[in-house]
Amino acid sequence: MSKHHQTAKELLQALGGSSNIANYTHCMTRLRVTPVNHNRIDEASIKQVKGVVGVVDDDTYQIILGPGVVTKVAEQFGIVLQEGSAAPSHEKASSEDLTSKGADMKSELKKKNNTPFKNFLRKVGSIFIPLIPAFVGAGLIAGVASILANSITAGDLDKDTWQQYVTILNVIKNAIFSYLVIYVGINAAKEFGATPALGGVIGGITLLTGVTEEFPIMNIFTNQPLTAGQGGVIGVLIAVWLLSFLEKFLRRFIPDAIDIIVTPTVALLIVGLLTIFFIMPFAGLISSNLIGGIDWTLERGGVFAGFVLGVAFLPLVMLGLHQVLIPIHIEMINTAGMTILLPILAMSGAGQVGATLALWVRCRKNKSLVAIIKGALPVGILGIGEPLIYGVILPVGRPFITACIGGGIGGAVIGMFGNVGSIAIGPSGLALIPLIAHGLWVKYIIGLLAGYAGGFICTYLFGIPKEAIT
Repeated sequence: MSKHHQTAKELLQALGGSSNIANYTHCMTRLRVTPVNHNRIDEASIKQVKGVVGVVDDDTYQIILGPGVVTKVAEQFGIVLQEGSAAPSHEKASSEDLTSKGADMKSELKKKNNTPFKNFLRKVGSIFIPLIPAFVGAGLIAGVASILANSITAGDLDKDTWQQYVTILNVIKNAIFSYLVIYVGINAAKEFGATPALGGVIGGITLLTGVTEEFPIMNIFTNQPLTAGQGGVIGVLIAVWLLSFLEKFLRRFIPDAIDIIVTPTVALLIVGLLTIFFIMPFAGLISSNLIGGIDWTLERGGVFAGFVLGVAFLPLVMLGLHQVLIPIHIEMINTAGMTILLPILAMSGAGQVGATLALWVRCRKNKSLVAIIKGALPVGILGIGEPLIYGVILPVGRPFITACIGGGIGGAVIGMFGNVGSIAIGPSGLALIPLIAHGLWVKYIIGLLAGYAGGFICTYLFGIPKEAIT
């Protein structure tokens, strides 16, 4: 039995068994479980499972395992979950009884946790979280291609030899970024309750395939030609949300015998026309104003705006709300070719690394804490922050605050430089360096060093509780 299988088995048992799991998924660091009955979860036992860094009890129950590990544990979790679902019939009956008895409790829990805002954040996160590995992989490939292209332009590399490699890398990168709206449409349809294939088609409509300069489609509000991708993922989310309502409405009246023909045809025609003539222009207006507002804030706010954003991002990560920023990053990349928000927010991780280093120095006699730091620090330096948050700085307490301040210092430095952007979404920390646009990676590194230093000094002087030293 592998250690990951054992971890999954112990987690399933502490989560209340297979009958208590309604659904599960995972992101880069977290196993996200939707329980039938929260009262059956033994959180103390979960925290004792080897490899568990921490938990977040939100609308989904999130178990932080760290990068790499979570993928392997999630795979084994599905296996042990399937094994558990093959329990004897009398066990299934008892679980059904328990589910029935817990219905009232579950209803109350939903009322508390499923506020419209939290439900919106959860859905947005669920749409984009499955795409993060593709963003990371394709983003880093795009970074390598950009470095090679710049070297060709500068004359450091021979164009006849190296341009073919740049082209190949760009083909791989474009497989996600050129057709992102289709992937978003499919995932959005799953979340909103529409047919995934239809959601993908709606996303594909925004690419305006087949439209030429000779035969454009005009924006009915400005009488200017629509551009492919106008409105971006924001428009796709709106359109697929409408699609979900229309599909459900049509199926109330259309007979089952012709549903497979009539429903998708009518739904695509109506929502497709709405998307082209209303949603794309409207979402384009939202997108341009949103990006313009962020640019204006960072341009005018400079150091102060960078500090505030650097301080605030770590709490968002702690609460699992940072995924809601992904559509904003995507729109900034679509509009300007880079997101100037991501390098600033990445400074929160730098402050956290600096705080952890200060803990290591001051608390070196605390062997258990040092052991956790040694395991979590390398991935933290590479931009995966949850192991450090839940395993180190949050349990100790004060270092979480000083880490936020360190992130603010790094953010202020990036804000002072201005126009430091990332060409794609990826991990922060050192891993973001290849993605920094226009060769401004030195400025980004200076920001990282400022974040490291700020987190280290603030934590060393003010963030070390006496009980953590020994």
